[in-house]
Amino acid sequence: MTPSPHPLVLISTATHDVVLDLLYATPNNVAGQIIYARPLCLLHRDAEVGLRRAIALAAESGCRLKIFDAFRPHEAQVLLWDTAPDRAYVADPAIGSNHTRGTALDLTLIDPDGRELDMGTGFDEMTSLSHHFNPGVSALAQANRLLLLGIMEGAGFAHIPHEWWHYALPQPEHYPLLGSAGLEALNPMVPG
Repeated sequence: MTPSPHPLVLISTATHDVVLDLLYATPNNVAGQIIYARPLCLLHRDAEVGLRRAIALAAESGCRLKIFDAFRPHEAQVLLWDTAPDRAYVADPAIGSNHTRGTALDLTLIDPDGRELDMGTGFDEMTSLSHHFNPGVSALAQANRLLLLGIMEGAGFAHIPHEWWHYALPQPEHYPLLGSAGLEALNPMVPG
């Protein structure tokens, strides 16, 4: 068996019992345009191990995970940077993003009926209401954010203060930035 030239693992509903709603493969996102040509969810193999722990922890709480974004090729990061309404919420592609390392997830929790738990804002809402612990969101939304925080940190991920949906492996400097080159059939930037 030939080893993979990249460290990314394909995440699917069938293999991971998650719901995928990869909004950057649709025009229904902060950029207002399709970023990915195909809705593929990829994670670095180290982050995939943490995702499996998070799935189990969510199940113990009677929830499932709904993923909005994971690996983001450098080309996609540039497009998001160029179209961002507020660059404070998008990593400069010259520096790199944890998404571009394959070590970050944007996600939420859903109940047994598939409904998203109230988090106080939608995914990618670039306002202070999206910040963890913002007192402007309801007590229920705060409780749901804390539940997600506990699940993800319990699975080994770290959060950032201004996006309740974003979690990444700690120590990103240990992981290289990844483009779409070498992904072949797993390249989300090329129509399949």
